[in-house]
Amino acid sequence: MSLTTDSFDYALPAELIAQQPADERSSSRLLCLSGDTLSDRVFSELPQLVQQGDLMVFNNTRVIKARLYGKKATGGKVEVLIERVLGEHEALVQIRASKPPSAGGVLVLEDCANAQVLERIGELYRLRVEGDQKLLEVLDRHGRVPLPPYIARRPDPGDEARYQTVYAREPGAVAAPTAGLHFDQHLLERLQEAGVRIAWLTLHVGAGTFQPVRVQDVARHRMHPELYTIPEATRDAVVETRDRGGQIIAVGTTSVRALESAARETRGGSFDIAAGPGETSLFIVPGYRFRIVDRLITNFHLPRSTLLMLVCAFGGMEQVLGAYRHAVARRYRFFSYGDAMLVDRIRR
Repeated sequence: MSLTTDSFDYALPAELIAQQPADERSSSRLLCLSGDTLSDRVFSELPQLVQQGDLMVFNNTRVIKARLYGKKATGGKVEVLIERVLGEHEALVQIRASKPPSAGGVLVLEDCANAQVLERIGELYRLRVEGDQKLLEVLDRHGRVPLPPYIARRPDPGDEARYQTVYAREPGAVAAPTAGLHFDQHLLERLQEAGVRIAWLTLHVGAGTFQPVRVQDVARHRMHPELYTIPEATRDAVVETRDRGGQIIAVGTTSVRALESAARETRGGSFDIAAGPGETSLFIVPGYRFRIVDRLITNFHLPRSTLLMLVCAFGGMEQVLGAYRHAVARRYRFFSYGDAMLVDRIRR
């Protein structure tokens, strides 16, 4: 299928871009899409919309305070955004500065740590914190919550809790898996009481999730690689659920990409998933054959973005874009702090 980025555009009034989270996590609106059928619900009604024996898979990555400000040794101001933590002292980063730093240059970050620019890798830089300080310790003490660029305000103390899922465990993400922001502890308990099984995986969301698709021909776009881990218990839960005829519900596009990246076809023609760590650059667009996931919980995504392309592949291109027009007309709230969708995989 030949696709262009223009095919995934839609008109969005700026006032529908949510600048603050909902008063309560589960009070967000929920637009349900199943084939050509739409229904307007509230997120707290989710236990009524799933079945006993279904499996819901969550991404338990934890957002780190990934934005740092500082200066070059020459005095020029810099802004550093972590893309991926590489070790105790190193990271791949984006750097904003009036003049790009050179390899070997030193940055003074938040007046507390020196970091050397080791090399440039495409649009990113490999940075090493000097001395005994560990990178995550510097970020925890001095970093800022990495709110996405369409939230036109500085982070406030409330963002440290609300731009984080209630079940976040594994530090490493520089953007929240935003579909999970709608869940509170009470809703998780209600889902389990309804007979829904819960499983976890980890995919550390990189800052590349906000990068625009800069090519008109979608086939030429390349995704930033992201690390994921699927525990053995989650692999077993997926297999058992499928064997019993239950549905696999992915919470967020990150869970979809991890599960689909780990899928392996068996000799009988069905699909298993491989447990353990992995790295994915999987770019899902319409025409992709989903192998694991049956239903998707997701937020509303930016026009022309890879995330919108994934949702269009999952729920049907015409159906999803029609749902977005419905959401705009009904004044849903968009993007990270906005409302959500429950999308059934379209059957071809």
